[in-house]
Amino acid sequence: EVQLVESGGGLVQAGGSLRLSCAASGFTFDDYGIGWFRQAPGKEREGVSCINPRDGSTYYADSVKGRFTISSDNAKNTVWLQMNSLKPEDTAEYYCAADKWRVVAGTELAPEYAHWGQGTQVTVSS
Repeated sequence: EVQLVESGGGLVQAGGSLRLSCAASGFTFDDYGIGWFRQAPGKEREGVSCINPRDGSTYYADSVKGRFTISSDNAKNTVWLQMNSLKPEDTAEYYCAADKWRVVAGTELAPEYAHWGQGTQVTVSS
């Protein structure tokens, strides 16, 4: 059974940093793409970043490029999202998602992954 457990959300002032973690289990980590998505109240879920753990390739939404960094530890089946220079508009529920890389390749930031975590709230105050 695929399981994704997020942690690391919280309340931070604008300009601050947070690091989100996604602990994965139940699948062959190297065969999957792992994505981070977010959803603010009243808005659609949007892709933030994605990583292919097999080759380390990464993808970012334009809104977070240069501020967020995604990384993975394949031995620990864990993906992190380091978020720096946070802005109030980054406030949202953040979700980790996983799907086979051959399924998500080409649409890495589309919220169409098969497996999702429960989410972790990130709130950035101004």
